[in-house]
Amino acid sequence: MVRILFVLILLCPSAVRADGPPSFLNDVMPVFTKVGCNSGTCHGKGVGQNGFRMSLRGYAPEQDHQWIVREFVGRRVSHAAPDQSLLLLKASGRTSHGGGRVLDPAGTDYDTLRRWIAAGTPGPNAKDPKLTKLTLTPGRTLKVNEPLTLSATAHWSDGSTTDVTRLACWDANDATVLSVNSTAEVRALRPGATAVRAAFLSEVAAASFAVPFDGPDTGTLTSNNFIDDHINRRLTQLRIAPSPTCDDGTFLRRAMLDTIGTLPTPEEVRTFLADSRTDKRARLVDALLERPEFNQYWTLFLSDLLQNRKERDHDVRGVAGVHDFHAWLYQQMTARRGWDAISRDVLLAKDSAVEHPAVGYFIVTVGEHRETEKSEVAESVAQTFLGTRIGCARCHNHPLEKYTQDDFYQFSAYFTRIQFERGDLKKNKPTILRVSAHDPKQNDKPVQVRQPRTGKMLPPQTLDRDVLPTKGSDPRAALVDWIIANPSFRGAMANRLWKHFLSVGLVEPVDDLRATNPPTNPALFSALGEEFQAGGYDLRHVIRLILNSQTYQRASDTTEQNASESRFYSHYYARRLPAEVLLDAVSSATGVPEAFTGYPPGWRAIQIADPVAASPFLKTFGSSDRTTACACERAGDVTLPQALTLLNGDRIPLRLQSKQGIFQKLITKEKDNTVVLEELFLRTFSRPPTPAERDAVMALLKTEHRNAVFHELMWALMNSKEFVFNH
Repeated sequence: MVRILFVLILLCPSAVRADGPPSFLNDVMPVFTKVGCNSGTCHGKGVGQNGFRMSLRGYAPEQDHQWIVREFVGRRVSHAAPDQSLLLLKASGRTSHGGGRVLDPAGTDYDTLRRWIAAGTPGPNAKDPKLTKLTLTPGRTLKVNEPLTLSATAHWSDGSTTDVTRLACWDANDATVLSVNSTAEVRALRPGATAVRAAFLSEVAAASFAVPFDGPDTGTLTSNNFIDDHINRRLTQLRIAPSPTCDDGTFLRRAMLDTIGTLPTPEEVRTFLADSRTDKRARLVDALLERPEFNQYWTLFLSDLLQNRKERDHDVRGVAGVHDFHAWLYQQMTARRGWDAISRDVLLAKDSAVEHPAVGYFIVTVGEHRETEKSEVAESVAQTFLGTRIGCARCHNHPLEKYTQDDFYQFSAYFTRIQFERGDLKKNKPTILRVSAHDPKQNDKPVQVRQPRTGKMLPPQTLDRDVLPTKGSDPRAALVDWIIANPSFRGAMANRLWKHFLSVGLVEPVDDLRATNPPTNPALFSALGEEFQAGGYDLRHVIRLILNSQTYQRASDTTEQNASESRFYSHYYARRLPAEVLLDAVSSATGVPEAFTGYPPGWRAIQIADPVAASPFLKTFGSSDRTTACACERAGDVTLPQALTLLNGDRIPLRLQSKQGIFQKLITKEKDNTVVLEELFLRTFSRPPTPAERDAVMALLKTEHRNAVFHELMWALMNSKEFVFNH
């Protein structure tokens, strides 16, 4: 009999012994989360609902127990008559409840709460096993309409495991590809790939699934390097035949715009098209990586990433400080320093912001906060250098990741020794970053931070919950070592580079790396990050690999089979040019540079240091304000104001009318219409006109005024998708 009871206890789907009361932490709280009582639309909102509040998704169980059991003289529970408890009467629909019936009186969840109430509503118990991991049934390939039931297993600190499929909260990352219900039944809805995620207490897990398209086998696909190997395997698995390789003119324009933010000149187009060498594309890639425009363009990229701007209020750096940081980043790119070295210098920056411009990163992210844990620095560092969003955990446990409120503040503790001696621009006094406690007498004491909800003093801890020995007087030093050694450090930058060139990140959003948001191609994501690290964290190394891949060189034209896919890189995804690149393209095509206040004549938009000092055109086309670490600061969408700016604005017409511009000089000096026509196409589309385009223009020239025809043609070319988009 004893042996039978022992087996039953092991099989019991509770985190505690079957003969004991339910655990408030491990049994009761999951019920409230599963049925939605503590969601943001119900009692988990800040002010609660109809007089009853709970912490959002149970991030503060000690408060929840107080509110449930003690608030209003314990009116919500009845130990003597558990079934008559208001908590159960409302949840089971036996009395009026705004949320309707969420518990079945004959169900397991109701019984868990009833037994907990009957046992005297015991509160959080520090001796209860702690959840250490959540695992799911592995993902696999499914056919359309094929069902599959998943399972979730909780792993506890005492070595035990529990089936928590019923209590986990299930969701699909792309509900148009897969559906999943509350009982973990998955059904494939259409071809594609996505992940199903489950959340239980503080842990999350995901399982990835592929649903092949209804097409023939792809056959053998061309591969230039390991990037293509991984992409081709995914396309073969999904039965998606890729588009063919793009033509030389398209590749030249695409690569130059993506790599150096610059349109090719007509001479560059003619030279490249006439080159008969089989390796001319690889030669072009090598040449682009050595051009000065490469350093200019990627300094802009890093300036966005590191939020190089003036402070919102009481700015102590001014435009000069922004320019200094920009110039420092340009020096790093010119010196070919790796992302690891740049990151280390930024994250450990100290002393004068004039002598050490990278101090500007902390001036912006810490601002005027005396207590750095109240500033943006912790979430900015995590998002910028690890591609991880932890901002939610400042107020409550992260809804999609393992990060708790304690995790947030323990991570922020590494920055608590940052103190500023704020300068004065009018007195030419620089701001100085000191590494010290507020009270220097405390510098020999352990670094700690106060958790505002619990009032507890917490030691520094990484997001992996590793406790690192702080090095010397600057606790940041140990954290920086951990950040650079973390796989997310290399993965985050590799993913950003991939998105820059391929339009869509392997993980989207590009700065939201987490277990429940897996890459569309996990093997490539890992390989690309490892290659980035092996190459000394050199941006050029990864960029060269991407540009030389068959994947990048595919045409943007789609086939009937791959037209609907947008995540697996069967074709190049056309996209609008970034704001600065488009403005420079307008200047390049017309030969009339943009004038920027405070910058010398001929300065290009990709060279601008201060985003505030730029033109309204750049804002209209989505340049970054750099106010947060989010990649979404730079917008790539297409809007009506953008179209109206090009169609109705005076930027293009004035350039076409300028006697200093190329257009007026060309139509005045060149009498051969075919030469003018080709020059206009080469300057805008980086290709000669097609026979049909040539015939149409020549026909107009027979009946219309020559200057007017070419003026309207140039205006039309610069307003076309082929000019405004990279394709």
